[in-house]
Amino acid sequence: MNRETLIQPSHLSRTALVYVRQSTPKQVALNQESTRRQYQLTEMAQKLGWPRPRISVIDDDLGLSGTSSNERLGFQRLVAAISLGEVGLVLVTEVSRLSRLNSDWHRVIELCAVFETLIADEDGLDDPRDPNDRLVLGLKGTLFSAELHILHARMRGGLLNKARRGALALRLPVGCGGSPMGAWSRIPMSRCGSLFRRSSTNSGGCRVPERFNATSTRMVCRCPARCRPAPTPEGSSGSPQPTR
Repeated sequence: MNRETLIQPSHLSRTALVYVRQSTPKQVALNQESTRRQYQLTEMAQKLGWPRPRISVIDDDLGLSGTSSNERLGFQRLVAAISLGEVGLVLVTEVSRLSRLNSDWHRVIELCAVFETLIADEDGLDDPRDPNDRLVLGLKGTLFSAELHILHARMRGGLLNKARRGALALRLPVGCGGSPMGAWSRIPMSRCGSLFRRSSTNSGGCRVPERFNATSTRMVCRCPARCRPAPTPEGSSGSPQPTR
């Protein structure tokens, strides 16, 4: 069966919505190919017959998990647009982009069935009004929801097993140092300690950074080198801002 026959003039007269989401800010920064693939769904919408001015992209949820819809304003916008009968087609690379929560996913399926909205992913085109398509879409949502639980359980099981063997290495707190053999010890901080004591006794903790700067005392930092901000140029007022 040619799935493109599902597209009717009533669908083409409405908007095609491309929903783009990545689960974490780290994925947005490092896994850019996935984001690029999702934006390219606009080309798929054009091939299916939608003119470019009638194709919209919702990318408000980049960096947000699909396990909840409370914080995802983009998902809420999509649901509202479907409920108003403004959407003829929803495009995602896979249904897990829309939601990892069964209740949210089935709500989308129900709304698309009521308002005659098609759903397209990289596997093809589905009509939620058709019982067979509803079954396939429902199974996909259930599988992706279970997949998330399985991945979490697998990662947690690996951490617990490593901890039982005594091989789980965690980042040491500030003031402690470790050796390649796994031993740890306190780093001498007598000078810093005296500055803290004098500052807290005389003028409060707010004056601690000023005293450290005045005496050129450096604090111990356990952050990886890539996370440390660049040094502030000499004479600059204000501290360096973290990269976002």
